[in-house]
Formats: sequence, C-alpha cells, structure tokens
Amino acid sequence: MTDAAKPARIDSWLWAVRVYKTRSAATTAVRAGHVRVNGVRVKAAQTVVPGDEVRVRISGFDRILVVRQTLTKRVGAPVAAAAYDDRTPPRGPVAMLAVRDRGAGRPTKRERREIDRLRGRENPYK
Repeated sequence: MTDAAKPARIDSWLWAVRVYKTRSAATTAVRAGHVRVNGVRVKAAQTVVPGDEVRVRISGFDRILVVRQTLTKRVGAPVAAAAYDDRTPPRGPVAMLAVRDRGAGRPTKRERREIDRLRGRENPYK
C-alpha cells in the first residue's frame, strides 16, 4: 500500500490539506458535527481513503471535497490542493444588508421605514 492510499484520520487530513488552520480547529469542527464522510457524521478518529466524499460546513456553506490522496502532515498549498477534488457548487449572490455606522444613534422614522423597505418588510399599519 502506498503512502497516498494509506488511511488518514479525518481531522489530520482536513488540517493537512489546509481546510482548517490548526488541527485542534479541525477536531473541534468534527466533534461539533460540521464534517460528514460519505454522508455520515463522523468522529475525529474516523479514517478517510482516496475516493471518500467529505462535506465540511464552514461559515454556513458546505464544501464538498473528494479525497484523491491521504496526507497526515501539513504540506504546501499546491500539494494540498492536489490532494482533493473540490466539487463545491458556486455560491449564489449575497444579499446586501443595511448597515448603520456604530454610534450613529437611533434611526429616524424615515430611516427606519427605508430600512424596513430594504429588508422586505412593509408597514402593517398602512
């Protein structure tokens, strides 16, 4: 069995391919249930082999990665990118939100109505 085909722990693999900055962050995400291998929630010690589909929930979006090569040590970015096939669908456009400057005080009646219109809420008392 070659080094690329040996099983690797999921938390170690996620850290090695630079999905998470630290191995402890990867372990925490796995324990929280944000990682699935082949559609099943796993524990940090679960092993992955080439061909497995890994779904990682980051910032409210799922990244779908298919394992090409198992790594247990952190490597350079080009080598890490070659270790998986990214099948994440493109994200849709992000809606703009009304943002007020900190310390601007309470919105006036006119500003509040504009904010409500922006958020899609109409005045129920009209």
